[in-house]
Amino acid sequence: MEHDIRLTVNGTPREIRVESRRTLLQVIREDLGLTGTKKGCEKGECGACSVLMNGKVVNSCLVLAVEANGKDILTIEGLRQGQMLHPLQRSFVEHGAIQCGYCTPGMILSAKALLDENPHPTEEQIKKGMEGNLCRCTGYTKIIKAIMAVAGKDRSSLIFF
Repeated sequence: MEHDIRLTVNGTPREIRVESRRTLLQVIREDLGLTGTKKGCEKGECGACSVLMNGKVVNSCLVLAVEANGKDILTIEGLRQGQMLHPLQRSFVEHGAIQCGYCTPGMILSAKALLDENPHPTEEQIKKGMEGNLCRCTGYTKIIKAIMAVAGKDRSSLIFF
């Protein structure tokens, strides 16, 4: 069965016809061509597909597209303003928190949601807030440092482009 859904993706209203069983991840990548959102485990355990839905982190592989009807979706592509990277994106680059980059979009969006809710988290709060995102390359130290820099905990090492 197909449904017409309306959602706002990265500030742009969209209307899409979707099959009932399609996930938000599939719609974002295949229908909208926004490939920054990654397909990982497809079980909601790795966080590679994390996006913000109405400001909250969701695993887009677990959300049916019809559940996103009427919602505001933010993907990694929607973070930057023109040519200006979001402070989290710049900080991840500056701190070498990107390695292979596969988990980075989900990490950055989870960090954004965390900082939107708590602009000055402790290191322990950052670790707790990032629990749903797995990285095989960095060991998390650089990721935590990048988030702390944006949160104002270590601004001396943050270079703005």
